[in-house]
Amino acid sequence: MRLLLLAVLLLCPLVAGAQTRPVIASPHPLATEAGMAMLREGGSAVDAAVAIQAVLTLVEPQSSGIGGGLFLLHWNAAGREISAWNGRETAPAAARGDLFLRNGQPMPFLDAVAGGRSVGVPGALRALEAAHRIHGKLPWAALFAPAIRLAEEGFPVSARLVSDIAAAAPTLARDPAARALFLPRDGQPPEEGDLLRNPALAATLRLIAEGGADALHGGPVAADIVRAVRGHNANPGLMTADDLAGYEARRVAPICRPYRVWTLCAAPPPSGGVVVLQILALLEHFDLASLDPAGVDAAMLLGEAGRTAFADRNMFLADLDFVPVPVAGLLDPAYVTPRAQPISPDRAQPAPRAGNPRRGPGALASQPPQPEGGTSHISILDGEGNAVSITTTVEGLFGARLVVRGFILNNQLTDFSFQPEVNGRLVANRVEGGKRPRSSMSPVMVFRDGQLEAVVGSPGGARILGYVAQALVALLDWNMEPQAVASLPHIGALNATVELEQGTAAAGLAPALVARGLPVELREMNSGLNIIRTQRGRALGGSDPRREGSVANGD
Repeated sequence: MRLLLLAVLLLCPLVAGAQTRPVIASPHPLATEAGMAMLREGGSAVDAAVAIQAVLTLVEPQSSGIGGGLFLLHWNAAGREISAWNGRETAPAAARGDLFLRNGQPMPFLDAVAGGRSVGVPGALRALEAAHRIHGKLPWAALFAPAIRLAEEGFPVSARLVSDIAAAAPTLARDPAARALFLPRDGQPPEEGDLLRNPALAATLRLIAEGGADALHGGPVAADIVRAVRGHNANPGLMTADDLAGYEARRVAPICRPYRVWTLCAAPPPSGGVVVLQILALLEHFDLASLDPAGVDAAMLLGEAGRTAFADRNMFLADLDFVPVPVAGLLDPAYVTPRAQPISPDRAQPAPRAGNPRRGPGALASQPPQPEGGTSHISILDGEGNAVSITTTVEGLFGARLVVRGFILNNQLTDFSFQPEVNGRLVANRVEGGKRPRSSMSPVMVFRDGQLEAVVGSPGGARILGYVAQALVALLDWNMEPQAVASLPHIGALNATVELEQGTAAAGLAPALVARGLPVELREMNSGLNIIRTQRGRALGGSDPRREGSVANGD
């Protein structure tokens, strides 16, 4: 069914995008600059993406890097093709459902995170390398030059990075390499503006520039990763050299679904894309364009659609290679329409429960909620109309709080359910050897009449689903420009609760929403949307003011 949905898009009268100014919206000005340098040298959107990810490993290590994983969408304007790469981390072959159980009970979350137990086999480099083989124009080695130079010369530490280091300091301090890199002032974080140099990362990137992803998945770098994971004194993991050597990034068919006059495409599970598409499918039953974007009716609908989709997500979403995720059923109008009927702007429904898109008896248990975090998003449009949408992550803040050869190792295995079964029924997203954990990462592309119209994505853990869905509504139904969309106060579901961004106009809606029966919580919502919109021959970018992202337009 995923291939059928893709075919619906490809049967449209697609044409190659007209020449336009390239646009990059990325999480850090230095990363944006590196990507734009590749485009100026005649590189492609994928070339720019590789350079950006290399720099983010240095300047935004708390969020993403070569020690993590990603989902990548690519639009080939001349070839009229949209592709997806699954670079999600995998569990070691020896991992089992009890990985995060102690005496039969789930471990405390933070106890599981710090150390080797939580580290998944990284996939970011393998996925970027695979995409570059097909769509790259510049030599692979040239793409790492900006990051190597910055790692050697140093870069000024931002206020956000200082704050994040301080938040993670107690666990970073337990790892000698992390302590030396991030706590250089006698165990204290650097100050804003201090130069942070990372010669170990520069050396690693040189190996990767010369030897490709094999330099990380084999040889001395891989040996050091295995040593750090398996040799952790308090929380050892199971990863082996064979796990690293055997990792494969996969080119997969995107899932695509109509939304009003547009077609939305996302990465398939274990990405969160199907959840975003389901939220939009539910909202399609309402005339959102007639509603005030800042009003209580719009907030009710966003919240209720999100709550409904989360119920299905917690029951069904997992790695397609291990679990028969009912992707087609979750997006089938015959299933979505009855799910939308209890949604009203006037009164909240009781806590939604998972439906039955399989059209048969259920056999799974809903996964209990647990934290998700971290992540970066990159949106790129090159001068030939090709585009990339990448969401990339080490999972939590500084991943597993382990540094190997200058880069952070992910804690991606904590995205699996700690409980392999509930009340005697298996959880779809339970730990299994070689399996990829469920993700909320949701890079999206939007098409209209066969033309690329938008590139969208955000970090934010499980809140990514609401951030991206709200951004798509703001772009498409409310016709807002990308920067206004990225700045919009957040309203989104997290499981059965609807969250409102504290300190914004959205928080002022709380009394009215509560009066309509909606469970509401006010909190900081630290998104990092990066958006590109192409309309009427022009391309505009927007980057989330909540972080340090930036937008650049080429000449």
